[in-house]
Amino acid sequence: MNNAGVHIKLVIVAAIWGFGWPAGRVVATEVEPITAAWMRYVMVVAMFLIFLKWTDQWTTPSKKQWKQVGWIGFYSTFMYQVLFMYGMGYTAAGDASLMITFNPLFTAFLAVLFLDERMSWRLLGGLALAFAGVAVLFLASPNTAIPTLDRWIGNAFIAGAALAWATSTIIMKRVMTEVPDDADAPLSPLHLTVWSSVIGLGILTPWAGFESLNAGWTNPSVDAWTGIVFLAVFSTVLSYVWFADGIRIIGAGPAAFYVYLVPPFGILGGWLLLNEQLGPSLLVSFALIVGGVVLAQSKQKGAGQAS
Repeated sequence: MNNAGVHIKLVIVAAIWGFGWPAGRVVATEVEPITAAWMRYVMVVAMFLIFLKWTDQWTTPSKKQWKQVGWIGFYSTFMYQVLFMYGMGYTAAGDASLMITFNPLFTAFLAVLFLDERMSWRLLGGLALAFAGVAVLFLASPNTAIPTLDRWIGNAFIAGAALAWATSTIIMKRVMTEVPDDADAPLSPLHLTVWSSVIGLGILTPWAGFESLNAGWTNPSVDAWTGIVFLAVFSTVLSYVWFADGIRIIGAGPAAFYVYLVPPFGILGGWLLLNEQLGPSLLVSFALIVGGVVLAQSKQKGAGQAS
């Protein structure tokens, strides 16, 4: 198989992202959510900055680009990470890995609202299928050891995280195609990710301090520290570099296919590491949500547009 090494790396990335959900669950049950996100991103930012220097790619945004990067950092780092950690404190890892699959649907819907893309019947059908999958997850999750209300609250937080990430994606699309008058070129995805992480860490820092003053500082266990390091080193930095490399070599479409492997790995990780339950409802929910995403993202030839 051509580019076999790249495909193997992308499978590993999907597995890392999938196992990031049980890791997040372990961390969230021990460490306050904003503090946990802050600890993760202290490591992430340090490694990203070292990577830029090491690979001789150190470029800073222009003044106007910093403003755009700030909004991306607010949504993709601060809002996403806080909602992710709050959600993992309530719901099962397997359930959460399914909920986050809503991200591309939210992105497509926001593109209609803010990027003047047209609403298609396939997008509407995809949303309907995905919402049906979420309904199955809410009403028939096999993880009944977690109180139903807790799971619902956690799933809602994860849906909010998906919406925050989708919002940042919309802003990134604009930033990567528009060049302000004080810049020579648009920012690359790598530089957007690095500098938005720096901004996000800056926003997280005072909130984490305030949280620690109110709730007290928690000394994480070995398991929690392992989860934080895994989320920072593997789930964020290494996976980003490998996934970006995959996009460069085989293209965005083929690389994005591997994202659909994340929920099965998340469910498997929850079962292996946290003794979460398996059940046919998870398979039905996965099929409906992913089916909705595939339908919404499929190209239409001459199809009518929804009014």
